Amino acid sequence: MPNSPCQTAAANCPSRVILDQIADKWSVLVLAALCSEPLRFNALKRQLEGITQKALSQTLRRLERNGIVERRVIASAPVAVEYRITPLGRTLEAPFHALHQWTLQHHHEIEKARSVYDARQQALDDETAWG
Repeated sequence: MPNSPCQTAAANCPSRVILDQIADKWSVLVLAALCSEPLRFNALKRQLEGITQKALSQTLRRLERNGIVERRVIASAPVAVEYRITPLGRTLEAPFHALHQWTLQHHHEIEKARSVYDARQQALDDETAWG
């Protein structure tokens, strides 16, 4: 069945590659920044605390290759580069906003679950060490 939709869990499903490239931490943060306004590379880097120049460059290239971000060279001295979200990239704004809102609404529950898990793991580790 050449035209049947693949299962996302299948190793050869193209959606896995796309999800990997648009849903990683830096891509989501880059897109969030660019939804507000086009930004030059260094302005974008300043907004994304902790990102390295290499990680930002790789993320922008990947997003540009996928048609999510557009790169524009500005003829100035020195030459500058500006990045903006494309219409295709703009379609990710609502799902990413929903995900961000979910994290804001549920972060206390996540932190509590982590504490419970960590305490349980610590008890198991202590038990194993004495066992």
